[in-house]
Amino acid sequence: MEVSQLIELMNAVSEAGLTDFCYEENGVSVKIKKHPEKKIVASAPVEMIAPTAVAAPLQVCADTSVSADTDVSEEVTGNIVKSPLVGTFYSASSPDAAPYVQVGDMVKKGQVLGIVEAMKLMNEIESEFDGTVKAILVKNGDLVEFDQPMFVIE
Repeated sequence: MEVSQLIELMNAVSEAGLTDFCYEENGVSVKIKKHPEKKIVASAPVEMIAPTAVAAPLQVCADTSVSADTDVSEEVTGNIVKSPLVGTFYSASSPDAAPYVQVGDMVKKGQVLGIVEAMKLMNEIESEFDGTVKAILVKNGDLVEFDQPMFVIE
């Protein structure tokens, strides 16, 4: 499965509102688990990217019910730092290291906030703003999507 096909698959799963999904084709297995979204109020307009359709029919092989622990709506204001790619978020450089930032920390533009691992490559996520970390919207080990809000800097 190519990266473009994987992105189309993730968009289709997201558009369908599924929380868990797995897909198998030619011995390749993909499992997607989406965490409940939090409502974010940005100080600047946020662009939405329209998902693309997947040509092949999808077969769901996991529970598709919405989880009961969904946050009602948590409003956060400030500058939003978003994920530039799809991958796994890590808050520190190694499992035994301290996190790059915590809520309340002062950060400068260009300072590393975390890492997103994509296809065995570690990509540093840098702050686009000077300010204080008001919220960290992802947890260590979470799967993040392209353009997903990760940090709020005020």
